[in-house]
Amino acid sequence: QVQLMESGGGLVQAGGSLRLSCAASGSAYGFTTIGWYRQAPGKQRELVAAISSGGDTNYADAVKDRFTISRDNTQNRDAVVYLQMSSLKPEDTAIYYCHALALLAGAYWGQGTQVTVSS
Repeated sequence: QVQLMESGGGLVQAGGSLRLSCAASGSAYGFTTIGWYRQAPGKQRELVAAISSGGDTNYADAVKDRFTISRDNTQNRDAVVYLQMSSLKPEDTAIYYCHALALLAGAYWGQGTQVTVSS
């Protein structure tokens, strides 16, 4: 059974840094693209960054040059994806969700982790 375990959220002052982790497991054929989305109160969920199994990355314009996504693939087809967030701004405050595409098994969401940036 596919599981996505997120960690690393919290409260930080503006200008600070946080690192989010998403451990993806349980896909018999592995994972293709894994990404981070966020949803702020009253707003739609939006893509923050994503990374393919081969390491190709994609970022929202709002986080380019501040956030870095990376990925470790394990031998048993699991993966851990990190989102290093630097120079955080109050507008980065949101619930951050991990999203993974499990090969031949569909898309999955994590439970979300709160990131709060104080001014």
